[in-house]
Parts: sequence; C-alpha cells; structure tokens
Amino acid sequence: MGSTLRVGTAVVAVVVAGTTLSAQKLVAPMRGNAKVEITRPNTKVVGKEIVTTFLMKNVEAAPIAGVKVEENWFDKAGNPVMGDVFRYTKPLQPGEVISISFKVPRSPNMQRNQYLFTHANGNLKQSVVPKLDVPKAGS
Repeated sequence: MGSTLRVGTAVVAVVVAGTTLSAQKLVAPMRGNAKVEITRPNTKVVGKEIVTTFLMKNVEAAPIAGVKVEENWFDKAGNPVMGDVFRYTKPLQPGEVISISFKVPRSPNMQRNQYLFTHANGNLKQSVVPKLDVPKAGS
C-alpha cells in the first residue's frame, strides 16, 4: 500500500531588539577606515601565559565585516617574539560591544607589545575610552 508523507511548514522568527530578523534589510559593510572605541587593554600573567583583554565597540553607522586584531610581542632589540590573533566571524553591528582576549605563552624575552586593528575592507581606527557598557542579553 502507498503511504502519504506530509511535510508541514514551520515559520521561525528570531527577535532581536524588538524587531524580527525577516523585517531587517541587509546593509553593506564599511569600506576603508572604520572607527571603533576600545577600553585600555588589561594585561596580566595567569600561570604560564600572558592574558590581555579589552572591549571594542563599533561606533560607525554600518556593520564592520571581518574584524581582526593582532597582538605582537617584541624583545628589547625590537625583534618579534610571539603573538596572537583575534577574529570576529560575524559582522560587528553598529553599537555592538565585543570582548577581545589574547593568550600567549610567557617568555622572559617579552619586553613590549603592539596591536594591529584591521577588517575585511580596510583598517580600524581605534580611540581609547575609559569604559564601555556591555548591553545585557535580552534588552
């Protein structure tokens, strides 16, 4: 005997800040230099690693795609010792705040560090602010 397979249609809507995603339109990401705000990096020794964390906020009116931040450590003579890379896989939305963290093995040669801020379509121009408020989930 033949059987009939019925497939139902489910409609799923995701609510973000009071609007459904289906109601939002796609917005072209930033091109060229984009402005972000960061908190002062907090670097501390945790066990055998050096951990650096800070917050970053997109202050542009458009999303920033392919955010990449590199931390590089140098010795006294200016030779590179090691480093770490942070990549944000989603577009950084306007007003969105993210936490950035680096972990590198501790070395006695480490003297100073440097950061490089880029995105898929250009560079990130950062300004240091004393504090950034992280929005609460669900608000």
